[in-house]
Formats: sequence, structure tokens, C-alpha cells
Amino acid sequence: MTTLIYWFRNDLRLADNPAFTQACLNADHLLPVYVHDSKEQETVYGFERQGPHRQTFLRESLDDLGSQLRAQGSDLLEFSGKSAEVLLRLLKDTSAKAIYCEQIEAPEEIEQVRILQERGADVNEFWQSSMLDPQSLPFEMEKMPDVFTAFRREVERAQLKFAQPIDAPKKIPPLPATLPQGSVLPSTAQSVSHFYLLGGASHARAHLKQYLERRLPDSYKETRNQLIGMDYSSKFSAWLALGCISAREIAAQLNDYESYHGANDGTYWLWFELLWRDYFRFIHFKYGRKLYRASGLAGIPVSPSYTSSFEQWCAGNTGSELVDAGMCELHQSGYLSNRMRQIVASYWIYDMKGDWRAGAAWFESQLIDYDVYSNQGNWLYIAGRGTDPRGGRPFNVAKQTQDHDSRGIYRKLWLSPN
Repeated sequence: MTTLIYWFRNDLRLADNPAFTQACLNADHLLPVYVHDSKEQETVYGFERQGPHRQTFLRESLDDLGSQLRAQGSDLLEFSGKSAEVLLRLLKDTSAKAIYCEQIEAPEEIEQVRILQERGADVNEFWQSSMLDPQSLPFEMEKMPDVFTAFRREVERAQLKFAQPIDAPKKIPPLPATLPQGSVLPSTAQSVSHFYLLGGASHARAHLKQYLERRLPDSYKETRNQLIGMDYSSKFSAWLALGCISAREIAAQLNDYESYHGANDGTYWLWFELLWRDYFRFIHFKYGRKLYRASGLAGIPVSPSYTSSFEQWCAGNTGSELVDAGMCELHQSGYLSNRMRQIVASYWIYDMKGDWRAGAAWFESQLIDYDVYSNQGNWLYIAGRGTDPRGGRPFNVAKQTQDHDSRGIYRKLWLSPN
């Protein structure tokens, strides 16, 4: 009888989860686990790596996943500690033969798997977080174009769209007869919750359904840079970040939408954004740890600057109304529009002369849609330390205010005392 461990990482779903499906096919007994890694506790800057909004969204997502597993006679066991140490202990306690999990091509996550393998664990990783299958790309990953536009053109020239999603397993193997000790009970403490985004695959699918039924893709290009409301952008990002829904499933349903309603500029720009997300993932295969150096890929040294100015920026107390409104929204809701992310990041780097790494760490702590690939890629992009040949991207706050909040509605919303 073969016992396997399935280690959920940023793939908190059963549908279109090839790694989980393969584990189900190969196991007589399967132990689904999630590890709350102790690395998440605090940054070098003294604040939590996973702030209250992220914690709440994760809690909701894990609860939803656990409900889905229990509906099929299984369950989700949660543990706290260093991931590699926890999993090595579970392998021993359950006599499991192997660990199955998704592949994450970022330094800390790579290191977790390296330690497991170094200690003798059999780890089976599956790449499954992108819209496109890396094997279908018209170039080797190590030779992919550095610039997004060139990357996009080659993908479009090859007429690549998306890898086909797969259904959830019809049957999940039972849990081992004896469950390991030391699992943690889900937290019942109420943290803060986002105004309209709830974690979990069930909510992700419901959101996608209503988004398409209301034909919101048609207006996406025109509204995507707005600052207020639920409908100006797709809001898929938080569920994608934790893998509550896959990029392939969204792409497949968008493809069906285009087949029925016709393609237009709005639907193309949704593809465009999903492709940006893939680009930030694939560039990690090419550059890896180099993307995490202070100098990035530019080779330009950076002077660390964690001072009172950083605290002012985080608290929305810079004196720039638009920036302060954005930082207040981030702190109060755990979300920020793409345009405002660019504006506040630019202000920190170019106006306040701040260290881009500190800003990236604050976004990691606060954003419910934090994604290691996109967060790193976008901060490098703004700071001029990534692959963009045009260098940094400073934003003129006065112009952005005129373009996006000329009547002051956004500033009033987030800077009002109540």
C-alpha cells in the first residue's frame, strides 16, 4: 500500500491541479497538507511578512479547500514550522514514499525543495501556475526574449493561447489510518476581511462566472486604469496568487466567451495581462536569483534606506495626497489598483529616494494578491533593474492626479477621517 503526501503550496484548488491529480492516481493513501512556514513571520524591516489581510484571505482559501476535500472523504491537515522540517517528519511518521507538489521557481521555494531532496526525500514537482505550457514555447526558456514585447510577439506568432485545464480528480484516496500528530487547528480569530473579495476556489469560480455573464471583459481595456470599484478590473489576481483558480481555467472560459460573444479589445487585454503574468514567471527560469539582488539585472548598486521616510510612506503620511490615499487604501483593504501600485512605487523610489526592496517587502506583507513572481518583476520594472531596456519608470504624480483623480473622489474616499 503506497502512502503519499500532497503538499499544497500556491495551488489551493482541486480542479486543474495536475500535481494533485497525479498524486491521487499513484496513492493508496494520500495525506493532503499545508504548512504555515515560519519564514512568513517577520521581515528584516520589522513587520510581518504576511499582514492581516493576506492572513484572512489565506484562511478563507484553506477553509474552502478543506471543505472540498472533506466532501470527498479526505481532509486538509495544517502544520506550522519550517516547511522542509515539517515534511521530513511527516514522511517518517506516515511512512510515506514521496511528496507531490507544484513547482515554484523562486529562491526560497527552490531552497525548501533542495533541503528535502538533500535529506533523501523523493519530491515530485509539477509546473502548473502559468497559462501557457513552457514546453510549448517557441524558444528555450534560458533563451527567451528579455523584453516583454518581443516575448509577446513570439507567442502570438506561434499562435499559442493556453494549456487545456483538467477536471478535478473523480476520487481522492483515503487518509492514512493513523494521522500524524502536531497539526494545527484553523484559526478562529477574526482578522480583517476585504470589502468584496473572499478567498477560496468556490468564490473564485463564482466571481469568474458573474464577471463573464455581465460581459465585463468587453469594457476591460477602457476601465482597467480606474481607481475605484469592483468592476474596473477583473480582480482575478488574488485567487490566482493562491492558486484558488488556475490561469488556464480563466483562459479557457475567456476563450469560450470570445467564441460566443466575439473577440474585442477588452478580451485581448485580458489575454495580454495573463501573458504578462506568465512572462514574470518564465523570466525566473532564465535569471533566477539574479532577480533578487539589490542591483537586480542592471548591476547598479543601491543604498539601503530604511528610515523614518519609509514609515511615512507605509502609513500614507508623505504629504502627497494621491500617494497617501493609495497607501491608505492598501493598508485598509489589502488591495490597490495596478495604476496606483505604479504611482506609489514610483514615488517611493524616485521622489523619496527609497530602496525598492523595502517597498517590495511592504507590498508582500499587505497585498491579498501577493505573487512572488509578479511582485518582484513589477518592482524591478519600476526601479529600472529588470529587463526593460528603457530603464526606470518614474511617474509624475501631478499628471497622474489630473489623469485619474481630477475631481478628487479617490482622495476623498481614502483620506476622509471615516
